Amino acid sequence: MEMANWFGWKSPHNPVVVDSLPTPKFTINDRPHISFSTNNYLGIATSPRVKAAAIRGIERYGVGNSDSRLLGGNLGLYSEVERKLANINGKSHAILFATGYLANIGALSTLPRINNIARAFGFTASRDYTYAYFSDEYNHISIREGMRLSGARRHSYRHLDLNHLEHLLRRSTETSKIIVTDGVFSQDGDIAPIPDLLRLAERWNAMVYIDDAHGAGVLGEHGGGVIDHFKVDSDRLICMATLSKAYGSIGGFIVANGLITEALRMCSAAYGFTATLPPDQAMVISTAIDIVADEPERRRRLWDNQRYFVKRMAELDYKLVSTVTPIVPVWLGEDAKTQQLASAIRKEGIHVDAISFPAVPLKSGRLRIQLNAGHRHADIDHLVDILERNQHLAEPTRRFVAASGNRKHRPAALVPSLTAAAASQPAE
Repeated sequence: MEMANWFGWKSPHNPVVVDSLPTPKFTINDRPHISFSTNNYLGIATSPRVKAAAIRGIERYGVGNSDSRLLGGNLGLYSEVERKLANINGKSHAILFATGYLANIGALSTLPRINNIARAFGFTASRDYTYAYFSDEYNHISIREGMRLSGARRHSYRHLDLNHLEHLLRRSTETSKIIVTDGVFSQDGDIAPIPDLLRLAERWNAMVYIDDAHGAGVLGEHGGGVIDHFKVDSDRLICMATLSKAYGSIGGFIVANGLITEALRMCSAAYGFTATLPPDQAMVISTAIDIVADEPERRRRLWDNQRYFVKRMAELDYKLVSTVTPIVPVWLGEDAKTQQLASAIRKEGIHVDAISFPAVPLKSGRLRIQLNAGHRHADIDHLVDILERNQHLAEPTRRFVAASGNRKHRPAALVPSLTAAAASQPAE
C-alpha cells in the first residue's frame, strides 16, 4: 500500500504494446516501425526453417512438456540438442535449462552447494571446501541473483579491471574460486578479455564462468561466441548462453566439463524441479544451430550493418560507449536527455531503448542501439539523420570523460578494437 501510494497507484513502467514482433520490422497500432533494440540479431526467430521445425514438433509432441527431465519428461531430442550445443562450443557436455535466467540462477546458486546437497544422500567429502565468486560489477542481474542464492562469499571487481580482480584473488583464502563475467556486456556492448581472465585463473587456481548471452551465434568466425572470437579453450571454463537472442527461441544452457554438467543435472533445483522446454522449441533450437552454421550470410549482414552504423556515427558529435559488437550504445549522460532523444526517434517510426539508472550508473544514460541482420542501410541512414537533427542533446566531451571516470583503471590494451572485432567475422 505504501508503494502504491508513492507511485500514485500507477505502474512505474508501462511497456509499449506491439502488434507483431521485430524482425526488425514490426507494427504498433498498425503503424510500421523499425526496431534498433531487438535481440533477434540474425532474424532466425521468423525463419521458414524454424517455423517448419516448430510445426513438426507440435504435430508430433503437442504444445508442452509437463514433466521434469529427471522424471518422465526426458525426450531424446533434448539430449540431441545438448550434444549439438556442446559440439559448437568445443566441450564434451551441455545441460539445457528452460530459460537463460534459470541457467544462471540454477548453476551459480548450485555450484558452491553441491557437497551439501549430496550429503543428504550420504556423501561425505574428504575435506572441507569453501567458495568465493569474483564478479565484474556490470554483470547481468541473473548472475548477481544466482551468486547471492548460493550463500558463497561474493567479491565485485571494477568493470574490466584485471588489476583489481587479481588483488581480490590474491587476498582470498577460499579453496574454490570462480571468476564470473558477461561475455558481451549488455548495456555497454564491450567484450570481456577472456584470455586474460584465463591467465589469472591459472595463476590463482580459479574457474571462469562466462555468460555469453549476447555473443552466442554472433561473435567468432563460426558464430560460437566469445570462445570462438578469442580462439581459446580450457577445462577451467564454464560457458553459459541463452537461446532467446541470436538463436531466436527460448532457453539457456551450460557447457563445461562433463563432471560439472552432471553435478548440475543432479543437484540444481532450477533444472530438476521444473518442467523443461516445450518439445517444439527443442526442435527449433536444433534447427537454429544448423542455420547459424549453414547461413553465415546472416552474420555477414549483421556485421556489415554494424560497421556501416559506426562509420556514419563518426560524422556526428555523439560519443559511442563501445564499437566492437552489434550493441553500440550512444552516450547521452543525463536521463532527461536520453528519454527526450528516444522519444524523438520513436515519433519517426524507429524504436530504440533508452537506458538509464538503475540499469546503468547515475548520469550514464544512453540509447542502446542494437544492429540487426535485417536492417537496410536506408534504415540506418534514417536513424542517423534523426540523431544528426538532435545533436544539441549530445554530451560534451569533457562531461563524457568525467562521467566515464570510473573506467580509467581499465587496461586499454584489453579492450578489443573495432578492427580486431571485425577481423574475427566472416569476410564480405
